[in-house]
Amino acid sequence: MSELNYNVINEPGGVPIKLWTHGVPLEVEARAQLINMSKLPFVYRWISVMPDVHLGKGATVGSVIPTLGAIVPAAVGVDIGCGMIAARTTLVASDLPDNLAGLRSAIEKAVPHGRSPARGGRDKGAWNTPPEAAESGWSQLVGDFKVITDKYPKLSKTNNLTHLGTLGTGNHFVEVCLDEEDRVWFMLHSGSRGVGNAIGSTFIELAKADMRRWMINLPDMDLAYLPEGSEHFDDYVFAVDWAQRFARTNRTIMMHNVVEAVRSVIAKPFTAEAEAVNCHHNYVNRERHYGKDVLVTRKGAVSAKKGELGIIPGSMGAKSFIVRGLGNEESFHSCSHGAGRVMSRTEARKRITVEEHGKATAHVECRKDADVVDESPAAYKSIDAVMKAQRDLVEIVHTLRQVVCVKG
Repeated sequence: MSELNYNVINEPGGVPIKLWTHGVPLEVEARAQLINMSKLPFVYRWISVMPDVHLGKGATVGSVIPTLGAIVPAAVGVDIGCGMIAARTTLVASDLPDNLAGLRSAIEKAVPHGRSPARGGRDKGAWNTPPEAAESGWSQLVGDFKVITDKYPKLSKTNNLTHLGTLGTGNHFVEVCLDEEDRVWFMLHSGSRGVGNAIGSTFIELAKADMRRWMINLPDMDLAYLPEGSEHFDDYVFAVDWAQRFARTNRTIMMHNVVEAVRSVIAKPFTAEAEAVNCHHNYVNRERHYGKDVLVTRKGAVSAKKGELGIIPGSMGAKSFIVRGLGNEESFHSCSHGAGRVMSRTEARKRITVEEHGKATAHVECRKDADVVDESPAAYKSIDAVMKAQRDLVEIVHTLRQVVCVKG
């Protein structure tokens, strides 16, 4: 089945590119970006492309890039460790209030989100005084952060502790969802926030400087890489691992605060640990494939080892999925991380009206204003088409539909 379920691009001078894109669009620009990546000399065997593929910075979002002896920092990206967490609760739909506005408001108060313009005042998306949960999480991270900042002092001047347990902007969200049996789930999407962005940006620039120093020519300077054994490679691996731990901790703290916020609205006692999933989709990991230990960069892709649970969200008005990996080796045990954009944010703001956004999200308690139209369902691919295209990568365990969505 897998041989029929992907297309292959064989470009002279590059490794094969296997695309799970039957029935979903592939931009010309994204195709060109994939071809550039395929020609790097250290890519192992082939690149696997997920059905939510779209143009990214340097490397294409929705790509799985196995490498031997080098890492491309821009392929990992600047939202290092960005990913999802979901938890099924013991609540059911009938336990939710008839008017969900209060529930949304409680979550918005419990989880800092968005960003205030930098004018010297407090950023609404950061903690003014970090709560105990953030301080506790930071205590597990601060030692290794000092190792990083001793060598790269400017990284100490980032939002780190003040962002631990906060959501951010863009496509990051908190949702209350119902599954096919009307059971209530909480789900959220975020990453390593300001400090992860600073780490990613720092090492992208260092890789570019190394390329210039070594006079290595690339088709796109955002494909600048760090060779294994070099000083920056080792520092980057250490910093990326730290940022991925920050991101995981960030999601755990937010989930705890979401649960407590819902408890402040719903008097009925409930638990929210059943089938909890916490998975990255922008990260690099050491794995063994086809008899070799390789570095696997997943840029907008989720690990889908056989039996492994993952999360594939749709857009603000579309359904999402809890999935179980099928362990497809040809995708390097990976699946998509979402629906994938079909419009850039700029294009979406031009083409999607507030009225259209309101209609598309009529069934969800969420923001309906002009500042979120770039996240409207029309800006994304059909999640049903995406799931069909990767039916040999994952099986669907639960189908979720959101009833509350908090956006930054």
